[in-house]
Amino acid sequence: MTTAPLAHADTLVLDYLAALWAASDDLLPESRDDLMRTVTGYIAMRQDLAEDPALILGRLGPPEQLAAAVRRGGMPTHLRLPALAPVPAVPAAPARTPGGGAEHAAIALLLAGAFVLPVVSPAAGLLIATGSGRWTPAQKGAAWILTTGGATGALLLALALAGLGGGAGIFLLVAYLGAAAGSVVAGLALLAALRAPAG
Repeated sequence: MTTAPLAHADTLVLDYLAALWAASDDLLPESRDDLMRTVTGYIAMRQDLAEDPALILGRLGPPEQLAAAVRRGGMPTHLRLPALAPVPAVPAAPARTPGGGAEHAAIALLLAGAFVLPVVSPAAGLLIATGSGRWTPAQKGAAWILTTGGATGALLLALALAGLGGGAGIFLLVAYLGAAAGSVVAGLALLAALRAPAG
């Protein structure tokens, strides 16, 4: 059974740690263990930040100097200070989650539910859409305006028709279709936004 050869970076780190172990041979066991633990932690943290191992080891200094610093009275200061995380140049935009069951339920309530339960279904769909992280506040606001505006406009038109002497059937049909139309337009707008690539 053969083992894979170590990468050059791993070899550098292991050679450095071996030299540090040898240079710190005369330290008390607790001091030596603390030094080794601190240095390996420092190297691991810097490697997690994708830094070049040769640069990391160069910043640490020769193993003999680290051991000498511990002999003189403690851990070198540059090993004790926390490393600063790199600051992103541009703040990341909030992640938009992909559409799931809740988003599809909201759209279904706005599209089909508007015809089955004209007031209740669109209201439920809007509440679900409002709680979703998939749509922007502007998209949610537009859906509310389209749905409530369509219902209000239909009611006003139906009242105007009733004032002109139209029958109750016409009044109800206009109110029903107008209320459903706003909800359907809002559902289609949210569906288009849901299908758009997140980003």
